[in-house]
Amino acid sequence: MPDFLLEIGCEEIPARMIDAASLELRQRMSALLQRERLEPAGAISHLDTPRRLAILASGIPASQPDITEQVNGPSAQVAYKDGQPTPAAHAFAKKVGVDVGKLEKVSTPKGEYLTATVTRKGRAAAEILAETLPKEISTIYWPKAMYWRKRGEVFVRPVRWLVAMLDEQVVPVELFGIAAGKTSRGRRIFGSETGSEAVTVAKPSAYVEALRGAKVLGAAEREQVIRKALDAATRTIPGARWREDKPLVASVVNLTEFPSVILGSFDPEFLDLPEEVLVTVMRDHQKYFAIEDANGKLLPHFLAVLNTAADSDGLIRHGNERVLRARFNDARFFWQTDQKQTLRQRVELLRNVTFQKDLGSYYDKMLRVQHMASWLSETVKQSGMAVRPGIVHKAALLAKTDLTTELVKEFTELQGIVGGLYARVQQLDEGMKPDVQLAISRAIYDHYKPESMEDSTPATVEGAVLSIADKADSIAGMFALGLIPSGSKDPFALRRQANGIVKTIAEKKLPLRLSEIMADARVRYKGSEAEKKFSNAAYSESVRSFFRERLEFYLKDARGYAYDVVSAVLAVDSDDVVDAVARAEAVKNVRDSADFESISSAFKRMKNILRQAAEKTKIIALRADPAGLREESEKELAALIPPTVATVEKLRAAHDYEAALREIATLRPAIDKFFDKVMVMVDEDNLRANRLALLQTVVKEFSTIADFSEIVTEGKESTK
Repeated sequence: MPDFLLEIGCEEIPARMIDAASLELRQRMSALLQRERLEPAGAISHLDTPRRLAILASGIPASQPDITEQVNGPSAQVAYKDGQPTPAAHAFAKKVGVDVGKLEKVSTPKGEYLTATVTRKGRAAAEILAETLPKEISTIYWPKAMYWRKRGEVFVRPVRWLVAMLDEQVVPVELFGIAAGKTSRGRRIFGSETGSEAVTVAKPSAYVEALRGAKVLGAAEREQVIRKALDAATRTIPGARWREDKPLVASVVNLTEFPSVILGSFDPEFLDLPEEVLVTVMRDHQKYFAIEDANGKLLPHFLAVLNTAADSDGLIRHGNERVLRARFNDARFFWQTDQKQTLRQRVELLRNVTFQKDLGSYYDKMLRVQHMASWLSETVKQSGMAVRPGIVHKAALLAKTDLTTELVKEFTELQGIVGGLYARVQQLDEGMKPDVQLAISRAIYDHYKPESMEDSTPATVEGAVLSIADKADSIAGMFALGLIPSGSKDPFALRRQANGIVKTIAEKKLPLRLSEIMADARVRYKGSEAEKKFSNAAYSESVRSFFRERLEFYLKDARGYAYDVVSAVLAVDSDDVVDAVARAEAVKNVRDSADFESISSAFKRMKNILRQAAEKTKIIALRADPAGLREESEKELAALIPPTVATVEKLRAAHDYEAALREIATLRPAIDKFFDKVMVMVDEDNLRANRLALLQTVVKEFSTIADFSEIVTEGKESTK
C-alpha cells in the first residue's frame, strides 16, 4: 500500500485562485482513485503555496484488485449447429480468452445463451495514474488561464516541474512537455542563498519535511507564523494592536511560502485623511495590516508580510514606506481635487457612465432607484416603522455620483464609501440641518452593504431601503434581459446582491415581500429603451425561484437552521423573509418534542394517503361531513379541529408561532387514536371520501406555519 504524491510546480499562482483550485484537484483525485478502485486508506491531504499545488494520498493499492465476472455471449441457438460450435462461439471464446470447450450455457428470460467466467487482472496503479493524471490536471477550472506552449494547452501559469511518486517509484506522468520526477523546488530566495532551488524528495512521507528544510511551509503553518509575527511586531509599539482582518490574512498566506513580518511607519499628517481611505490603500493595494490603539484609532504604522527570512538592513521596510507615502499622496491629491465639485453637481455626469450596455447609464439607474426607494420608504413607514423618506430620496439621488470622482477611479474599492464621506463634508443643500446631512451621508456610505453574508447590514433603515432598491434594480434588469446566474457563472454578482437583500430584510425586520420588491423593480423599466431588449417572459417565476434559493441559503448557512426545518418553512411561504425566519425559529424550538415528532410523522402519513388516493382517482369530498363519520375516534378528531384552528389562527395572527405549533401538537392523541382505529381506504365510496376529506382538512388547516411532512423523523410512514 504505497503512498502517492503529486506536486504541480509553476510560476506564482494568483492568491485568490489557490484555494478553489486546490479543492478541485483533491476532488478530482478522490474521484479518480475511487473510479479506478484505488481508494486510499486515509484522507487526501494537500500542501499549496503560490508556486505549487500538491496532494498526498496515504496507502493506495499498488494495483487494482482482480475482478471475476460472468460475461454473456451469443444465444446457444446461434452458437451451436448440430452440436458443434459455430464461428460465433469461437469468436466469443477468443474475445473472453477461454477455450471454446469451457464455455457454459445460462438460461435467461430471452432463452439460453453462452456464458464465460472471466478473471480480469487489475492494472498497476502507476500505469493508471500516468494515463489519467494529465487530463485531470489540465482540465482544472481557472477564472483566467494562460497559453505558453501549444494552442489548446492551458493552465493558470506556466508549469515548471512535476513530482509524481508511489513511495520511491516515479510515476511516468508527462504534462505540458515536462516529465515527472523526484525533484521539487524550495523558496526562490532560499535557492539563491544555497545556490540551488532543487529539493530531492526521497518518498511521499518525507515531502513535507523536505520542503520545510527548503523554506516552504504548508498553509496552516504559514498562517500560524504570520499571526505570531504580527503580534510580536505590534508589541514594539506600546498600547497598539494590529487590526484583525481574516480575508487579508488568507491573502498573504497564499502570497508567501516562508513568511516574515516587518513594521513600517508613515507620516502622521496623513491621518487627516479619512481612515477608510488610508486602510483601503494599505489593505487592498499594498496588502498591509493597519495598526490601531486601544480605542480603535488608527496609528501611523503598518505591518507588511514578506516572503523573505528577514530585513536586517531595513531596505525592504524603507521601500515599502516610500511606496505607501506615494499612494497616500495620490489619495490626498484626489481627495482635494474632488472637493472642487459637489456631489449635487456631479449628478449630470452620471449620464456618461454606463451601468450596463443594455440597461443604460447610471443616471437612468439613479432615477429608477430613486423612485423605487421612495416607494419602499412609504411601504415601511405605513407599517409603523420609523423611516425618513426625504432622506432616502436625497441619498438615492447622490449615491452613485462618487463614480465620477478621481478618488473612486483610482481606488474602486471605495465606491459608496467615498460618496458617504463627501456627503458628510460637503454642503448638500443650503440650510440643511446637520443631523439630516449626517443621515444622508450614512445611507450613501452603507448602500453597497452587505457585500457578503459575513458583512454587516446598513446601519440605518434609510440605508437599508436604499441598499435594497439599488440591488433589486440590478437584479430585475439582468433577469429581464435573461442574464440569469447558472452553475458557477454569475458575472454580475446577482447571487451576492440577492443575498444582501435577504439578509438586510431579515436583520432589519423590514415589512417587505420579495415578490412585490422585484415586481416594482421590473415596473421601473417600463417605457425605457432597455425594456425593448428584455427577453425573459418568465421573469416572475425566475425571480421567485432565485430568491427562494437565496432565502434557503440564508436560513441554512447564515442562521444555521437544519435543512428539513428550512424545507418545511419554505414549502409554506418563501416570500416574507422576516416571517420565514420567525417560523423557522419556532419549528427549531419545538421539533425535538415527542408530540411534534409524532405529528410530523402523522402528516407524512396523511399526505401519502391523499397522494395515493389522488393517483387512483378516488373521490375526496370538498369538506368532511361529521354526520357521515362512524367511528368515535374520527368523530373526536373532527370535533377538535374547529376550536384548534381558531386558537392556532389567533396565535398565528400574533406571530406567536411557537405557541401555535404547540397547540397543533395537542392533536397528537386524537390523530394517533384515529390511525389506530380507522381504516381510511375502505371500499365504501362515500365513507372513504369523507375520511379523506377529514385528513385533507387537517393537512390544509395546520400547514400554514410549516409543512410538517418535510420534517425528518425516526418513524416510518405507512398508509392504510
